[in-house]
Amino acid sequence: MEKNGSAADSIVVAQAKTEEPRAAAAEIARQLARAKLAMVTVFVSPFYDPEIFIAELSRRMPDTPIFGCTTAGELSPGGWDEDSVVAMGFDAADFVIAARPLLELSTFRVDRGRAICTELQQEFAERTEQCAASDESFGLLFIDGMCQREETIMSAIYTSLEDIPIVGGSAGDGLRFEKSWVFHGGKALTDAAVLILIRTRLPFRLFKCDHFEPTSTKMVVTEADIEHRIVKELNAEPAALEYSRAVGISDAKLELFSFAAHPVLVRVGGAYYARSIQRTNPDGSLQFFCAIDEGMVLTVARKNDPIHATSRLLKEMTDDLGEISIFIGFECLLRRLDVEQHQLSREMSELYRRNKVIGFQTYGEQYRSMHINQTLTGVAIGKRVNVSQ
Repeated sequence: MEKNGSAADSIVVAQAKTEEPRAAAAEIARQLARAKLAMVTVFVSPFYDPEIFIAELSRRMPDTPIFGCTTAGELSPGGWDEDSVVAMGFDAADFVIAARPLLELSTFRVDRGRAICTELQQEFAERTEQCAASDESFGLLFIDGMCQREETIMSAIYTSLEDIPIVGGSAGDGLRFEKSWVFHGGKALTDAAVLILIRTRLPFRLFKCDHFEPTSTKMVVTEADIEHRIVKELNAEPAALEYSRAVGISDAKLELFSFAAHPVLVRVGGAYYARSIQRTNPDGSLQFFCAIDEGMVLTVARKNDPIHATSRLLKEMTDDLGEISIFIGFECLLRRLDVEQHQLSREMSELYRRNKVIGFQTYGEQYRSMHINQTLTGVAIGKRVNVSQ
């Protein structure tokens, strides 16, 4: 930590792009070799074997809690990236943390989640009892992106931690959609999540950014497999056919890029949130990334300029907090694909590089009580006021 109290060092960012997971772990450990880290978060491309990587990194950093997940892309010091590991080390002088894994999500119940959160809050309170009264808290959440249980997890957390806002992302597996992992206790876990509570002396703000607005075109979910997030019928017509008609594209051309370009929105509490589609099933039904329900009204979205929307958000955060130390970001894979289709990748990547947006690309984003899609969510962390040497 610098003697003048600058927070430039409060979160140290590291990256590795070696071909082998043990070498990547060694490189991350080397870059973070410094005194007293409260924790390390790592976002690991599925290019690497996650179990080998996290075991090696934990062996090299035995006294530091390490959390994180696999990705659908990395937000690195150089902007958008792939086939890499991005890590952040949180200095113990500025952060106090407590964390818990949430296991067996396929059978997860809200009451069990509340019990875990209660235990976590008690530990967190004990660890933070010496913190200054002005210090504030937030939480990070990493969830297996293939579990289809994000809404249940968020419900349990929100009702248990109402005074601690949560932000996070669903772990990815590139474009494969086969298996994703979260990291806790030196292990790579599936069907699991990790919740981290963080108290800091630094100013911070949670944020959410998208670039869509509602149109007048509506569709009603008239038949669905709610448990598996599958919509079978929209407006009493085969789902893929009716979706194609509503957004104005051929159902023969439906693919991930089509869904990235044409999301649908749901209205919750007066605001609209994206509900992104993952794929068309052989029977003409639509597989969603987020929870759906029969009777739900889906609104076709109109896109705005993503570069302008993101620039405005980053500027608002900077105006609010002053100089920003880091933007910890969780960006939807479909948001990236949509930007790529419009040949804006270089602009967006450069925007992230200039503003130090660090994190990963997701299969879904968490923001306060919501699990959402096609957004950039995260937390902007400011800098500590300088003190005399």
